[in-house]
Amino acid sequence: MNEIVDQMGYTAYYFLTLGMLWFRYILMAGIAYVFVWMIYKERLKHKIIQNKLPEKDKISHELKYSAISLAIFAASGILVVLMKKAGWTFIYDKVEDYGVPYLLFSIIALIFLHDTYFYWTHRMMHHPLLFKKMHLVHHKSTNPSPWAAFSFHPYEAVVEAGIVPLVILFLPVHTTALIVFFFYSNFLNVLGHLSFELFPKGFIENRILRLHNSTTHHNMHHKYFNCNYSLYFNIWDRIMRTNHENYFDTFREVTNREPEVAGDSNLREVKVQRV
Repeated sequence: MNEIVDQMGYTAYYFLTLGMLWFRYILMAGIAYVFVWMIYKERLKHKIIQNKLPEKDKISHELKYSAISLAIFAASGILVVLMKKAGWTFIYDKVEDYGVPYLLFSIIALIFLHDTYFYWTHRMMHHPLLFKKMHLVHHKSTNPSPWAAFSFHPYEAVVEAGIVPLVILFLPVHTTALIVFFFYSNFLNVLGHLSFELFPKGFIENRILRLHNSTTHHNMHHKYFNCNYSLYFNIWDRIMRTNHENYFDTFREVTNREPEVAGDSNLREVKVQRV
C-alpha cells in the first residue's frame, strides 16, 4: 500500500481510490437497479415492500449525496495510508504472517465490529440534537432505491467512513480482508435499500437465518425512522428491543404475496405507483 502511494503520489492515489469506490458503487447499485428496478420490475412488483417506488427526483437526491460521500470515503483511504506510514495500524502485508485461518477470522471480526459500530452510531444520529444536522439527508429517502446506499450528509459520511481507521488501530488486518469486507458491506448496503424483498418466504421462521436482516427490516427503518437500526444482523435490535413490532408480520405479508396472473381475479393485484 505505502509503496503504491510512494510511486503514484497522494493526489493520484486519492483519485484512484475514488475511481474504485465509484466502480464498486455503480457495479452493485447499478446491477440491482437495472435488473430489479427495470428489467424484472413487472415480474417482481408483488415484492415491492411499500407497494410503490419513489419519483426520479428522489433518486437524483441519492446520487448527489452519494457523490459527496464517496469523495469523503476516498479521503478516508488516504488517512489509512498516513496512519500505516506512521506505524499506528495493525495492517500487515503478508498473509503468512498470521495465516489463512486468521485471515478468515479477521473478515468475520470486521463484519461484526462494523455491525456494532453502525448500530450505536446510527442510534446516536437519531438523537434530536443530531438528526437534522447529520441523518435527515439519508431519511429523505423514505422509500429508498439502491442508489441510496451512500446517500449521506457529509457529517454522517465521516462517521460511516470511520470504521476502518478505528478498527486498524487494534485489529491485525490484511488488505485482502479489507477488500472482502468492503464488497460484503456494499452488497448488503445495496440490498437493504433495494425496496424489493428478495429474501425467500420462511426466511425469518428459521432461528438462525432470522438473525440476519432482510430488506424489509431496513426499508421499515426508512419508513418509520425510530426502529430497526442495525445493519447486517438482527442482534442489537433484539438486545435493545428496537425492532419494529410489526417487522416479522410485514416480512411475512410481503413474501406471501402472489404474483399477478392475467385473468385470475382471485390473486392480489399489486399496483406499482409513483409517489
